[in-house]
Amino acid sequence: MVRLFTDDLSIGYGERLIVNNLSVTIPDQKITTIIGSNGCGKSTLLKAITRIISHKSGSVLLDGKDISKENTKILAKKMAILPQSPESAPGLTVGELVSYGRFPYQNGFGKLSKKDYEVIDWALEVTGTSDYKFRPVDALSGGQRQRVWIAMALAQETDIIFLDEPTTYLDMAHQLEVLELLQKLNYEQQRTIIMVLHDLNQAARFADYIIALKDGEMVKAGSCEEVIVPQVLRQVFQIDAVIGKDPRTNKPMCITYNLLKGEKQHEKNISTLYAHASSDY
Repeated sequence: MVRLFTDDLSIGYGERLIVNNLSVTIPDQKITTIIGSNGCGKSTLLKAITRIISHKSGSVLLDGKDISKENTKILAKKMAILPQSPESAPGLTVGELVSYGRFPYQNGFGKLSKKDYEVIDWALEVTGTSDYKFRPVDALSGGQRQRVWIAMALAQETDIIFLDEPTTYLDMAHQLEVLELLQKLNYEQQRTIIMVLHDLNQAARFADYIIALKDGEMVKAGSCEEVIVPQVLRQVFQIDAVIGKDPRTNKPMCITYNLLKGEKQHEKNISTLYAHASSDY
């Protein structure tokens, strides 16, 4: 089943085109990861799909409807987004931040209902952040804050959650903690998760479906076994990668890699050394 896809989507800033005629399909109730080098259009794509920015041409369709024509509150009940490095107002408590996820359900007076409070408490419980409810967000560690932001997205009660680099600035343990939480939400609640990740091994380990972008165009989309392969990584990242299997998950794993341009430069340097050595005799 497919609920969300783009059709010949082009996105840009001013005259500069970032994403060009991109058609991607997001599998429902799966974890999809978008990979690619810096500036390839990953975050721009997420912002356009969630209507944070407008697109130049093409369309984004959700449940058969063009999101550009959808009512904002209706759309906010279907999809939530956790942006890159989100920030909250100083002094805001965890409970107050998570309550913002209830915005699409509030009436004109903006008061929280009994149902709102129940959902807020549920979101805190699911993310393991209940103990922080009355603490200021800015007093938490990076991993704790990220779980609180995910709680806010959960409080929005959407089937689809977008996350732009949710592991940025977190140490290895907190990265794993956040990704395992997202995996749990997908498995237990069938949430559709779409996220941008830089770490190829994390993408391979946690994603059901991977979209690889280069210069705003799709190079390859499919399972991790189809995308995390030397020829795709060569094209997307300009690296010569050695791929093995993770002994714990049996998923593809990038063991080591060299820069392609670095190899060429190394070969050039070796050739130059040989030429100089030959000229000495």
